Amino acid sequence: MLLENPSLQAHTPSHLLVPGRNCWRIERAARFAVLIDADAYFRALRRSLAQARHFIFILSWDIDSRMRLVPSGANDGLPEALGDFLNALVARRKTLHAYVLNWDFIMLYQMDREWLPVVKLGWRTHRRLDFRLDSFHPVGASHHQKVVLIDDAVAFVGGLDPTHSRWDTPRHGAGDPLRRDVDGKLYPPFHDVQTVFDGRAAAAMGELVRDRWYRATGQRIPFGPPSQTPGPAHDAWPAHVQPDIGEVDVAIARTDPAFEGRPGANEILKLHVDAIASARRHIYLENQYFTAAAVAGGLDVRLREPHGPEVVLVSRRMESGWLEEMTMGLKRARLHCQMKEADLHGRYRACYPAIPALEQGCLNVHSKVMVVDDRLLTIGSANLNNRSMALDTECNVAIESRGDERIARCIAGVRNRLLGEHLAAAPETVAVEIERTGSLIQTIENLRAPGRSLEPLEPAVAADLDQLLPATALVDPEAPIDPESLVAQIVPRRAARPALRRVAIAGATLLALVLVAAAWRWTPLAEWVNLRTLIAAAQDLGNSPATPLVVLAAYVIGGFCLVPVTLLIAATGVVYGPFEGALYALAGATLSAAACYYVGHRLGSQTVRRLAGARINRLSKRIARQGLLAMVVLRLLPLAPFTVVNLVAGASHIRLRDFLLGTLLGMAPGIAIMTAFVHQLARAIQEPSIAAFALLVTAAVLLIFTARVLYRRLTKKLPALA
Repeated sequence: MLLENPSLQAHTPSHLLVPGRNCWRIERAARFAVLIDADAYFRALRRSLAQARHFIFILSWDIDSRMRLVPSGANDGLPEALGDFLNALVARRKTLHAYVLNWDFIMLYQMDREWLPVVKLGWRTHRRLDFRLDSFHPVGASHHQKVVLIDDAVAFVGGLDPTHSRWDTPRHGAGDPLRRDVDGKLYPPFHDVQTVFDGRAAAAMGELVRDRWYRATGQRIPFGPPSQTPGPAHDAWPAHVQPDIGEVDVAIARTDPAFEGRPGANEILKLHVDAIASARRHIYLENQYFTAAAVAGGLDVRLREPHGPEVVLVSRRMESGWLEEMTMGLKRARLHCQMKEADLHGRYRACYPAIPALEQGCLNVHSKVMVVDDRLLTIGSANLNNRSMALDTECNVAIESRGDERIARCIAGVRNRLLGEHLAAAPETVAVEIERTGSLIQTIENLRAPGRSLEPLEPAVAADLDQLLPATALVDPEAPIDPESLVAQIVPRRAARPALRRVAIAGATLLALVLVAAAWRWTPLAEWVNLRTLIAAAQDLGNSPATPLVVLAAYVIGGFCLVPVTLLIAATGVVYGPFEGALYALAGATLSAAACYYVGHRLGSQTVRRLAGARINRLSKRIARQGLLAMVVLRLLPLAPFTVVNLVAGASHIRLRDFLLGTLLGMAPGIAIMTAFVHQLARAIQEPSIAAFALLVTAAVLLIFTARVLYRRLTKKLPALA
């Protein structure tokens, strides 16, 4: 357990927040406000963005250019969709630059995200709107910070990304017609919290976002002109937002895993451990997850004390599918059982916000909030899971009362607003009840009523799933994952390499399918590019002397349109047979590869990186060191789409000679077998017979056997690609 690390033991000085231990910096803010739910945040964000003069930085786990910050209409003379809105801002103000950094997400999340964000927020926007994907993190990690910074003067930090299916109001009304995703479909209620602050605290965020941008892109962004004193002339603060408090010190805490020689930071973990150890009366936690071992360990100790604090956890029912239920849900249930066992004095309560009018789903509690007594408030991107404490990049902010009644009232007020929202009670009513009873748990019990309320949350561990718990370490690890250890946990040593190959092949196949689906969705390809139309077009050529040129041109044009090369090879094999078809396919694929290589060389590494992503660029660096053999393996192993590999190779690290020769050698066996297979398949369908199907089965077996032999032999010679 992480709490057993001596460096993470309780640290309870008179001042809880200590730079260098449980926070990175503490800086002064002239104004500080807490924005509860996305309606408040997105409205404030849009108004602040519209005031930007020099810099906009957006760090996000997810972003969607199609989403509307104000679903009912902002009516400010600017486009409603986020991507068009940002583009219009930089286009109308020549001094403004916008930098958007989004996690270079894994394929598991593709179906829930916008397709081709690099194109929509990169290529199709103004040159001063720079969109990049962040892949600078350890294996299995993600970029999870949710930060927007404007002119180094106003910062938004919390749990909300500017993406679809986040907008909601504190009412969380069932069937709210404005709560629709980008496709117009209703989605369940969503609850989250964001902060906004200015002053030196916002300027400090300027250092954080620039450092993250540099690590992800290699580009340094200089600081702009000194921020002006807030005032009517230029004030990016959203004018309609009243600060919850003024002149307050704001602490910035991070999770930043060690990676590629850079030291890590686990300030958020230490902040939670220290805060739990310092609590006197009550700890209020509001979070999407509850699987962090160190947090649970700290709560376990406090709950066993005769006069320890109350612990109230507000979370959500797990209704996001079987995968989450069997991983994060299973581990949460285990920790809940641990808390119940430690609760010797009846001071622990887990709740979920109930909205009876909902026909299906539940209120998605996505917030990341901790309030300790009236002393400490922290809000940010970090979930109460191991990932957020050790593996993913996170950013939280915190304020501490330090005996100042003004700040203590602010902290208590935020807690009372949150409880009041969930209990359908006024914050003042919550405050009076807490003052009267001295108990958060008793206050919840006294204010519960039919209708919207807080209901007991009792996640249970199914006996037949208990044995799956070790596997959850892969989903929610307590430290950065070592790739070799990861393989050792999943499969026996003797089976490790084949498993890695299967994972790589499956991942690459998914990537190829996503790119193909994107081309089919946003271009006319779906109407005229399919196997039937390609075969018909080829047959129409007949014996024309221009046939070879037309076939070669089809491969080149198809390559630039992201038409899968396997589709072109299959059509060629059906029409021209196994021998002539193989020659046409090999010549066409090589010519298409050379054309894309040339374009990639002309575009340059920066432009191609925006298309392909940093992971494929790093792959190209590794295979360049291996020369011809690496190119052969890259053609045999489907590690990336054909066109993308060609563009990246031309832009970066592979010599033309090795590229062309490796393409010929690597693709020739597969083309020969595939053209023979599809030709025999077509014959078996057109003229079914036992002999035809026997030849078809023989071709299929040969295809599989050859692929396995080539994979096995070549990956032994080039293990870096396995």
